Amino acid sequence: MRYFIELAYKGTNFHGWQIQPDAISVQEIIEKAISTKLQENISIMGAGRTDTGVHASFFVAHFETKKKFDIKQIMYGLNNLVGKDITIYKIYPVDKELHARFDAVSRTYEYKISKIKNPFLRETSAFFNKNLDINLMNEGGQILLDYTDFTSFSKLHTYTKTNNCKITNAYWEEKDELLIFTITADRFLRNMVRAIVGTLLDLGEHKITLDNFKAIIELKDRNKAGKSAPAEGLFLTKIKYPTTQSNS
Repeated sequence: MRYFIELAYKGTNFHGWQIQPDAISVQEIIEKAISTKLQENISIMGAGRTDTGVHASFFVAHFETKKKFDIKQIMYGLNNLVGKDITIYKIYPVDKELHARFDAVSRTYEYKISKIKNPFLRETSAFFNKNLDINLMNEGGQILLDYTDFTSFSKLHTYTKTNNCKITNAYWEEKDELLIFTITADRFLRNMVRAIVGTLLDLGEHKITLDNFKAIIELKDRNKAGKSAPAEGLFLTKIKYPTTQSNS
C-alpha cells in the first residue's frame, strides 16, 4: 500500500530535504522515524528537494508498506520522534501509481523579506531595508510568464534534461512589515526562486531596467543574473496533484 504524508518543516537546522552523507536532512529524520514505528526499513520519496536552510510550510512525500497500522497512532508517534522542527499533518492511502514527485502538477513558493530588523523573523525571512520599487518588480514578475527557458536562474552544473519551466504566477505584495514574493510553476530548477528574487531586487533598486531583465533571461547565462537571495526567506507553500484534494 502506498501512503502520502503531508508535513511541514523549518529548514534552519537541516541540510535540505534530501538525504546526503555527513549532514542531517529532513528526509533522513522522517525515514528513521517511520522505520522505527513500523519496525521495517522504509524509504520515502519527497515531492522535490529544498536546499539547506529553506523551509516548507507544506510538503508531500510517499512511502510503501504491506503492514496495516493505525494512522492516528503512527502520526502521534512520528511527531514525538521527528523533533521540534518537523510536523506531520496527515497520512493517507493513495493509488499505488500516484507519485509524490512526478505527479505533482504545480508547486508554489513564497519568498519573505523583512523590511525592519526583527529578531523573531531572523530565521524565517531575509532582512532587506533598502527602498524598492514594488511596481517595477511586479512588472518583472509578469515578464517571467512570457518565457520558458530559465537557464539564467538555474544553479550551474546540474544534470536536468531541460531548463524549461512554465511559470503561471509571479507577484510581490506587502503584508505589514513583510514583503512577500509568490511564484507558481509546473517545476523549478535548482536555486531558481532565490536567483529570480535576487535579480528582481536588483530591478527594484533600479540597478537594472526591465529591458535588462528580459536580456538576462534571454542570455541563458547564470552569471548575468543577480545574486541568489538568502535561503532563510524561502518557503515551499503548496503542491498540487491531479487526483488529490490536498492543499488545493
